[in-house]
Order: sequence, then C-alpha cells, then structure tokens
Amino acid sequence: MDLKQLTALVTVAEVGSVTRAAHVLHTVQPAVTRQIRMLEEEVGVALFERTRQGMVPTAAGLLLVERARRALHELERARAEIRPDPGGVSGIVSVGLLESAVDLLAQPLAATIAARYPGIQLRLLTGYSGHLRQWLDAGDVDMSLLYNLTDTPSLAVTPLLREHLWAVAPPDAGLTPESPVPWETVLAHPLVLPVTGHGLRALIDQARSSVPTPPRIAVQANSMHLQKQLVLAGHGWTVLPAAGVAGDIAAAVLSGAPLTAPEVTRTVVLGMPRGGRTPAPVQAVATELAHLAQALVRSGRWPSASLRPD
Repeated sequence: MDLKQLTALVTVAEVGSVTRAAHVLHTVQPAVTRQIRMLEEEVGVALFERTRQGMVPTAAGLLLVERARRALHELERARAEIRPDPGGVSGIVSVGLLESAVDLLAQPLAATIAARYPGIQLRLLTGYSGHLRQWLDAGDVDMSLLYNLTDTPSLAVTPLLREHLWAVAPPDAGLTPESPVPWETVLAHPLVLPVTGHGLRALIDQARSSVPTPPRIAVQANSMHLQKQLVLAGHGWTVLPAAGVAGDIAAAVLSGAPLTAPEVTRTVVLGMPRGGRTPAPVQAVATELAHLAQALVRSGRWPSASLRPD
C-alpha cells in the first residue's frame, strides 16, 4: 500500500462518497476507485460497503482507516518539522482541551502560538476528560488537559490548577457567585447530570452521597452544552465547572454559585506521553498552554480556581 491509497481510503471514509473524495483530492473518480480497489486486493478484504447512502466502511475498513489516519498525520508532522523554517520552531501540534475550558483557552492559545511561533500549526480538539485521555493514549493528541490524574507509567502529568464545581440553575433561581449553595438546596430540585461513567458524574455522585436527601435525576447528557440547554429549558439544575458557565452567568443567561456542604473541586493537569524525545514544537506549545492557564487563574479570569503547587 502507498500514500495515495491511504489518502484515498481516509478521504472516502470521511466524506462517504468516491465522487466527493475525488473533488476533495483534486482528481477524477476512477482514480479514487482504483486506489480503493487496489488496497482491497492487497489486504484481501472489503473495506467499504457500497450502499445507496454512500460508501460505508466495514469493520476491517474502520480499523485500517484509524491506522492510516494516524500514519498520514505522523508523516505530515515529520514533513513540517524537517522543512526549513527561517522563523524557528515549526511543526504540527495537536492539543486536547477540556470542553469546560475551551472558551477560556482556545482563542488566546491560538493567538499566542501564532505570534510567537508562526511555524507551528495548531490542531485543537475538545472533549470530556475520558475521551481526551483515550486520544492521548492512542497518540491522536500530543498533549491534553485532563483532571484528577497523577503520573502514570505512560503519562507525565503537570498539575496546573484546582477549580470548584458550581451549582447551575435558570436565571430566576437567583444563584450568585458570592453566595455558595449547599447540596441540600441543590438536591431539592430535579437534576440534569452527565451520563453515568463520566468523570464529572463520579465527582458529583461522590459528593452528594454524603447528603441524606436522595437525588431526582431528570435527564442525563454527554455534553456540557446540552446540560446548560436543558437547565435553561426548565428540566432541573446541574453541576458544572465554573469556567464552563462563567460567560452564561455574566450574561444572566444562567445563574450559578459554588457548591458547599460539601464543596467539590477538581485538579486540572496537563498530560503528555512519557518517554522518548519531545519534539520542539510540542514542548513550546505545552509551555505556552501551562503559562496561559496559570495566568488566567492569577488574573481572576478562570473563575473559582486557585493555582496548584508543583
């Protein structure tokens, strides 16, 4: 198999059509079809099902697409790192950002890297901590923000900050950042919570287990955006990191307050693969990301957070 075949495979899988893939790759449809057919002949199995809805990868196709995408990404990175760059450090760096911190970090990080390292191309991915950890372990991102994680044999972890979780309610609930709200008050309302098994849900369940009032769970969601929309629609209260709702509270779209009795905190860390050489562009972005997060805490722009000692 060669790069043209792998590129055709990944592109068809992403767009779902040989015709659209040919358009994306600036070639003709028979050329893409030929690349896929040659690849299928080489591996000895069908990689796509031809349906009325388009080209759907088979189980074997999905496996090869995942590996091919990673190989193409590594080759692209290698080209960027070895290409002469009079501006200094260059390359492609993939960064995982917690969904709750995207609004705080994404734009400032992109602006900082563009100004200081114009040769670096950023790829920003966002998700919950569990998904980000999977992507980091799989090599899909070079570094990621995670929470409540310590060093492991495969990951080096740098603690950045500790942040409080807040109760989040509709505006007419009147919650304010200056007046912490006890769990007893929160549990008097229906709850909109992350799905079972999610890291944030585990923190919530552990904290509320010490309060005798049983919870009334109205809806479970796997998206912070969904949680906020469901609260706004009147389905109940929720619990989220302060950073994820600060803008909504400031705009009076939602109301929120730190949780107490008991309070709930989480530690945000920067995780990177352990061992081997860290490419210069990856190290540069990691340093800037850590500095940016800590600067946001010091300035008060990362709400309800405090710096963690090393």
